[in-house]
Amino acid sequence: MARSDEVGAEFWGEGRYGVQPPLTDTAVRDAERRLGVRLPTSLLEALQVRNGGAVAESWNAFPTDVPTSWSEDHVPFDDLMGIGRHEDQLSLLDTPYLVEEWGLPSPLVLLSGDGHCWIALDYRACGRDGEPSVTWFDVEDGMELPLAPDFRTFVERLAPATSFDTGADSDAGEGNGDRPAS
Repeated sequence: MARSDEVGAEFWGEGRYGVQPPLTDTAVRDAERRLGVRLPTSLLEALQVRNGGAVAESWNAFPTDVPTSWSEDHVPFDDLMGIGRHEDQLSLLDTPYLVEEWGLPSPLVLLSGDGHCWIALDYRACGRDGEPSVTWFDVEDGMELPLAPDFRTFVERLAPATSFDTGADSDAGEGNGDRPAS
């Protein structure tokens, strides 16, 4: 786990799937207007380096104190959606549609997920202009699990999925088969 100010290009994984065009101030203002929230500075700093896509293996899991449908001790964070409309790839701008489609609470901004499970900025407690917490939502189990009080803390607690005991929960992780390869 690293401090968020140490996170830069090494945060991002290989490949171009999910990568949006380089982030501009105009795109950020438009996204905040469309989403009706103020996006955290720490998220925008990460998206300035690369606007979405696969997360490096060193950052692709978040530890949990309780079991989820995914694993006994962590949730996946394989990718981070960027801001934009590139080649029919999901982005933060798809949040309103996805929240309605999957019956999620509002206001949220979805960061990563596959429909059944999501990691989101959760604005319900802080309001649309506040600093959102980060929450795991499992739609099928109806589970909400607070992960971090803010995006910066979330990033600082990310770890490699390989650092968790995968022997006991390998079947749970295989439920990710319908997630697109990054």
